[in-house]
Amino acid sequence: MGARPVAVVARPPRPGGERHERGGGRMTDATNVTDPTDTTGATAATAAAEATTATDPTPATGTLEYAYAVVREADTPHAALERVRGVAGEQVRAVRHLGLAVLAGPVPAADFDEGPLRERLEDLTWLEGVARAHQQVVDTAGADTCVIPVRMATVCRGEEGLRRLLASGRDRFATALDRLEGRVEWGVKVYAAPAPAEEPSAEPSAASSGRDYLRRRGAQRRASEQAYVRTEEGARRVHETLAALAEGARLHPPQDVRLSGEADRNVLNAAYLIPHEESEAFAERVGELAGLEAALRLELTGPWAPYSFVAAEGNGRAEP
Repeated sequence: MGARPVAVVARPPRPGGERHERGGGRMTDATNVTDPTDTTGATAATAAAEATTATDPTPATGTLEYAYAVVREADTPHAALERVRGVAGEQVRAVRHLGLAVLAGPVPAADFDEGPLRERLEDLTWLEGVARAHQQVVDTAGADTCVIPVRMATVCRGEEGLRRLLASGRDRFATALDRLEGRVEWGVKVYAAPAPAEEPSAEPSAASSGRDYLRRRGAQRRASEQAYVRTEEGARRVHETLAALAEGARLHPPQDVRLSGEADRNVLNAAYLIPHEESEAFAERVGELAGLEAALRLELTGPWAPYSFVAAEGNGRAEP
C-alpha cells in the first residue's frame, strides 16, 4: 500500500505556515512543553503562560540584551547570524565566555523592560511575532551548528548579564551540547481521520417504531466508540514505532482544536530526537505509517533545534 500524502511546513516557520506536499502528514509548528525551565517554539496562545518578564527592581543602567541560544564558542555560526534579525529587528551577535557563546541582541526598554514586557505579554499579536522571530534565530543558527535554545523572553542587563547567564549554566550547557550534537528534533502530530459521511436515512414511515430508532442510535453510538478506540490504539502504535527509532521522545499535550484551527481531534503530539543523518529515513517511516493507519492523519514537522530535549538556562529575569 502506498503512503498517503504528508504535508510539510517550511523551516523556519512563516506566518500562515506555507506547506509543501510530501508523502504523508503535515508539518506544523514546533511543540509546547510545560516544564518552566524548558524552551519552546511557543505559539502565541501558550507563550504568555511560559514566558517570564524582566523583574529587576532597580532602574535600567545599561542595554537590555535578549538571549536566544547558547553554542560552543568555537562553533559560533557567524554566517547564520548575518542572515537573521532578532525580535526587535536587531542584529544578533555572539557574546563569549568560558568556552561558550550566547546569541543575543539589544532590545528596547520600551518593550522589554519589566513593566512594558508584562503588558506586552497580554498582546497575543505582538507575542506571536516575538515567538516566531525567536524561533527563526534559533533555527537559522541551528542549521549551522548545535544550539541550546534559551527560553523565550530571557532578558539580561548588558553583556555582563549575558556572561553571568553563561557562567551560571556552564555545566548544564556543556552537557546538553555534548548530548545533542548532531541531533535534531522532529515533531509528529496524529489526528483522527474524518469519518465517512453518513448516507441520508430514508424518511421514517408511519410504521417505524421508537424501538427501531433506538436500535439505530445504539448502533451509531457503538460504532463511534469503536472508532475512538481504533484511533487511540493506532496513535499508540505510531508513537511506539517512532520512539523505537529515536534517541529520545517527548509526549506533549494534544492541541486544543480551538487553538490549532484543526477540525480533527489531535490524539498524539510528540517530539522525537533523531541523529541528523537518520532524518530522511525517519521522515520516510512517518510516510509509511500514514499509509498503514487508515483511521489516522499524520503531520510531520521539522527538523528543528531540539527544543523539547533541553532544559535551557534562563529564567526570563533581567540581571542587575
